[in-house]
Amino acid sequence: MNKKSVLVIHGGAGVISKSTISEEREQLFLNSLKNILVAGKKLLKQGGTSLDVVQEAVRLLEEDPIYNAGKGSVFTELGTNEMDAAIMDGTNLKAGAVGGVSIIRNPIIAARAVMEHTNHCLLVGKGAEEFAKSKNLEIVDPSFFFTQNRYDQLLRAKEEKKLILDHDGESLLEKEKEKEITATTSTATISVGVDPIDPKYKMGTVGAVCLDSFGNLAAATSTGGMTNKMHGRVGDTPIVGAGVYANKNVAVSSTGTGEAFIRTVAAFDIAAMIEYGGLSLKEASNKVVMEKLITVGDGGVICVDKFGNVEMPFNTEGMYRGYVIIDNNCENDGNDIINVSIYK
Repeated sequence: MNKKSVLVIHGGAGVISKSTISEEREQLFLNSLKNILVAGKKLLKQGGTSLDVVQEAVRLLEEDPIYNAGKGSVFTELGTNEMDAAIMDGTNLKAGAVGGVSIIRNPIIAARAVMEHTNHCLLVGKGAEEFAKSKNLEIVDPSFFFTQNRYDQLLRAKEEKKLILDHDGESLLEKEKEKEITATTSTATISVGVDPIDPKYKMGTVGAVCLDSFGNLAAATSTGGMTNKMHGRVGDTPIVGAGVYANKNVAVSSTGTGEAFIRTVAAFDIAAMIEYGGLSLKEASNKVVMEKLITVGDGGVICVDKFGNVEMPFNTEGMYRGYVIIDNNCENDGNDIINVSIYK
């Protein structure tokens, strides 16, 4: 038995608006992350595999509408939801993914099915949905994914697109400052319904990486994509090596500007630096995120290596993130560690 088991999760990265967030709203995110880590810890304590644990962690993230994945997915330019997800088993390099799906309740479960029941790595659109139906996965009406908050973000994004055509960026930013949804009193400024990470600049993705008690690694990522994205756009999430990667040495899940992670093959690059360059997890992940990725886009990654080391670098102002480390040599929970964070 491996001396420790580790689960790391993320719920997206982006620009922080700490000054406009209430303690209650901030605590909502922190409690959600912690609850999911507790659920993952329970599975690991029961002898769950890394593959099962990352799938369940991401499924729970998909079920919580505060995250841009599954139930909380953002809208495309057409006012529809198109979701992507991927999962990878580090023990054998098997992977499965779906892209552009709109009626599968939990895309991460469909991704696992692609990995285990086809000879392919990625199915998209109607083909992925028909496959999910054939495997009796839960299918829902597209209206299941409607949330007013996300739809309002779409309307706001469409409005800004028009404003950008008519005004320069500086003017637009000033208008956005004027439109902050705040109520100001003589003693305090109170924000209503605002995320800790500004939804306008939030790179909405969720993910998990895990090292189980058997020493096996796995990674999973899921997303609703970008608000007002083109119909048919697929980002890095379902692309093995970009949005997700796992091998015998490390497991990685990405969040950020999808096109940048594709261009830099960020997740695989971390694994390659470790395997071929002899870098530590900290060195490899920071080099990719803080030196390479930052030149073409924003975001972060969560990583765990075969030794149980955890790294969560990001070049944005914040990233919803957390981890649990389980001491497998201790019968009680006394040595276990759970940590959740949003800001740097």
